[in-house]
Amino acid sequence: MTNDLFFDTDCLSAFLWINNVHILHALYGGKMILPEPVYRELSNPGVPHIRQRADGLIARGDAFIKAIRTGTEEYKLYSSLIRSEKGKKSIGRGEAGGIALARICNGTLASNNYKDIGEYIEKYHLKHIDTGQILAEALRKGLITEAGGNGIWKQMLAKKRALPARTFSAYLEYAEHKA
Repeated sequence: MTNDLFFDTDCLSAFLWINNVHILHALYGGKMILPEPVYRELSNPGVPHIRQRADGLIARGDAFIKAIRTGTEEYKLYSSLIRSEKGKKSIGRGEAGGIALARICNGTLASNNYKDIGEYIEKYHLKHIDTGQILAEALRKGLITEAGGNGIWKQMLAKKRALPARTFSAYLEYAEHKA
């Protein structure tokens, strides 16, 4: 069993875009795995600061890149996920890499993209967290206040990050009622 978090591009980039990775460091330092396809997605030459921030996490030992090698179980699953089947939409390489590694390595998938990953979370019984849950854990551990979480949430929305509520407070209220 692993406590590793296998990040999808969308979840990690929510923090990278606003240059706020101290929460990730405090909560998951040394346990963040970036599937190689995620790292490639973060390497868009049009936004070099995103990759530079990811490289900072790697240089500090907070995150590691994990390749998906041909012939492995994770490669077989990854390949099946990125191929579109009749009647099914293929998912992105970052999502597929995160799902494949989280499943095979018995880790936790960190992703916000429920539309693409929801059925796979259920199908493979994956442990899963999203940006809201990360911020809620930071709140529980005293790393942020609710007001601070609302500020972070607002910054993420301003950078066009897809989040499930208009505010962090609304997310917390929804999560409390759902539990």
